[in-house]
Amino acid sequence: MTTFARTDRSVLGRWWWTVDRWTLAAVITLMLSGVVLIMAASPPVAERIGADAFHFVRRHFVFLVPAVGLLLAVSLLSPRGVRRAAVAIFVLSVVMLVVTPIIGNEIKGARRWISIGAFSLQASEFVKPAFAVVAAWLFSEAKRTPGFPGYWVSAFLAAMVAGLLIWQPDFGMTVTVLTIWGGQLFLAGLPLIFVVGLGLLAVGGVIGAYLLLPHVTERIDGFLNPETADTFQVDTAIRAFEAGGLFGRGPGEGVIKSILPDAHSDFVFAVAGEEFGLFACLLLLGLFAFIALHGFNRMSQEKDLFVMLAVAGLLIQFSVQAIINMGVSLHLLPSKGMTLPFISYGGSSLISVAICVGFILALTRRRPEQGRSA
Repeated sequence: MTTFARTDRSVLGRWWWTVDRWTLAAVITLMLSGVVLIMAASPPVAERIGADAFHFVRRHFVFLVPAVGLLLAVSLLSPRGVRRAAVAIFVLSVVMLVVTPIIGNEIKGARRWISIGAFSLQASEFVKPAFAVVAAWLFSEAKRTPGFPGYWVSAFLAAMVAGLLIWQPDFGMTVTVLTIWGGQLFLAGLPLIFVVGLGLLAVGGVIGAYLLLPHVTERIDGFLNPETADTFQVDTAIRAFEAGGLFGRGPGEGVIKSILPDAHSDFVFAVAGEEFGLFACLLLLGLFAFIALHGFNRMSQEKDLFVMLAVAGLLIQFSVQAIINMGVSLHLLPSKGMTLPFISYGGSSLISVAICVGFILALTRRRPEQGRSA
């Protein structure tokens, strides 16, 4: 039994009967899983820095509550409202990306965070969903309006954002943004020869980053030749998966999290493996896969090119972020500090992913009065 009748024409009533409730349910499940895993993984980390055991748990809820509210509020927007909100977020994020390397805090050789009171803001997290929507609008306008330089403007914006991210430096985030742009460019109907050319350019970029950026060189070398680098966190994460087996040690019974520095953030998936086992990890993987595949299925039914490209870009962002985090924990990818959406601790990540999913829910709502069904 639902709260809203089908005849309810209020804003919330129309939202309830048009929103993708399957995706919403999967996202809520991920959020609840994140709460459980933060409660399991963060106390040892908090104690190591001299804080009380539930320091990170409380801070996680401080960000989770507004994230839920923001996700629901954004999901109420029309496609035009999504576009306007994305433009505003993109402009503000670019400004913050410009000032971050100048006034940001240096952590592990990089300047990616700006301190605002007791909190740290990572501008690169917010540029991803905003860029996906802005690029989709530029591609769709180029198709709709002959002579509109949407492709060239999007290429300029992608290069600008990539340059600002490399300045920090944040190569992993750069790859994510360029992957979003490349995927949307392919779906927008780029000739195959250009796709091949861009692919070769991307390979050249990775090679250039390996040769010119020391931290990229170190991480790739460490991935290819573990004996030559410090792989403590990855090795410890693998031990956590091995210790967990099929069903895990049990909630709160994990021991490896006490020596894993980023157990509550970048390697929270390893804590899930130790305490809840292989089946729980497969369940988490299944939730991410469901959100992505279900979203792409709804996108394929869309008649509006802007909506289709925007949803595709947002789903690519969401999926790539999850794949990188889990791949690093399993030593399938080079080490990269990227959070697991809705699971890892991190205020900027949680808020930005909420915006991303809010955009997806807003754009995939059924809109029969406009002749479209998302």
